[in-house]
Amino acid sequence: MISKQNSNIGTHREKPMTTKPGERRLQILQTLAQMLETPRGERVTTAALAARLECSEGALYRHFASKAQMFEGLIEFIEQSLFGVINQITSEEVQGLTQVESILGLLLRFAQKNRGMTRVLIGDALVNEDERLQGRISVLLDKVEAALKQALRIAATQESLKADADFGALANLLRCYVVGRWEQYARSGFKREPLAQWPMQWPMLYFACLSQSGAPVRRRQ
Repeated sequence: MISKQNSNIGTHREKPMTTKPGERRLQILQTLAQMLETPRGERVTTAALAARLECSEGALYRHFASKAQMFEGLIEFIEQSLFGVINQITSEEVQGLTQVESILGLLLRFAQKNRGMTRVLIGDALVNEDERLQGRISVLLDKVEAALKQALRIAATQESLKADADFGALANLLRCYVVGRWEQYARSGFKREPLAQWPMQWPMLYFACLSQSGAPVRRRQ
């Protein structure tokens, strides 16, 4: 809730913007991400964002056409940050299962270091916002899943996985594991950190991958 001191944002004298347009856009996105870090998960309004930046709401709209565009900027930053490293992992690491381990570790580490962006990734911060934002997150997660699937395929060519393994099912399982850890982190008020049990859980996931076969034996009913 905005205090009376900041309630008349449209009439107070705005601080002069001495930063370049690109730098101001980044500052707005950084502030938005910081405001999303509140454990209570309160919705961030443009009025509150402007108050934090000590500017008018009109000044925000000189850099972004809408609030949805601000969130799109955050999603673009998340995607660039994650895939910049994922592409590095897949180009430098030869072993497929090591690629999988590194990608999963990256996803957990990113969330732990970026609380506000974790709320964007799980869609919590996007509730009651433009519907297309949830779609953008789904596309991003689909790309992550595709990267995991490709790494698993590489592992199979190296005989680290069974050739008849269901790579799609495995990649989806790993995706769900990561999203589940993100959800737990956000809903615990950022107390249950994603990396807390990672050293113990990766071997479990590793052996689950090794034991998976495309033609599982069904138990008799």
